[in-house]
Amino acid sequence: MSIKHIIITGASKGIGAETAKYLCSKKIAVTAIARSQTELTRLQQMYPDLLFPLVLDITLSSAASDITAHLKKNKLSIDGFIHNAGLLINKKFLDLSDDDWNRQINVNLLAPARLTRDLTPFFNSESHIVCISSMGGYQGSSKFPGLTAYSASKGALSIMSECLAVELADHNISCNSLCLGAVQTEMLNQAFPGLKAPLTAEEMGRYVGDFVLNGHRYYNGQVLPVTVGNPD
Repeated sequence: MSIKHIIITGASKGIGAETAKYLCSKKIAVTAIARSQTELTRLQQMYPDLLFPLVLDITLSSAASDITAHLKKNKLSIDGFIHNAGLLINKKFLDLSDDDWNRQINVNLLAPARLTRDLTPFFNSESHIVCISSMGGYQGSSKFPGLTAYSASKGALSIMSECLAVELADHNISCNSLCLGAVQTEMLNQAFPGLKAPLTAEEMGRYVGDFVLNGHRYYNGQVLPVTVGNPD
């Protein structure tokens, strides 16, 4: 019986890298996508038989075709897709330019949308799409100055995941969104310099890895807060 295969974007560091390591430790094949060859090579050296590094920019129009070529070359299908790659622009609302908004939405919303649409033929039945959102994009949660574009893009990603659960039901593909709270990553340091998060990237990586494998047995079309604090 063939092993399962999961694709993770933004897999060179932080939660993405830790999720990749967790899945490989469970004998799950992983395609780890990022723009950094160096970091992906380090991951592959840890799990040479299970981790497939793929260096590309998910915002490029060629991204889906590059992944398609990778899947065909390695005779892989998709059992799970974790849309983890993200951009955080920390800038006050009145200072945000049109280019800021376009970049923010392109990475956090349009790239996941395009990849999901174009790669749907490669998904196996009962596969699971997991969108990594943020508590900043969770309705009713506390909001912070400087994170308007980021929070809005993550909120849109969560709503898209609800829609995908309906749109892809005929393909027997589930989709859920995880709205993560504070996790000790470079992105958190960028948004809140000096803040000590209650969870490490390794701890959250284990959670996300387990969720992509098993969460769709219990949830579909759900936007789930993942935080040890109060989500308001």
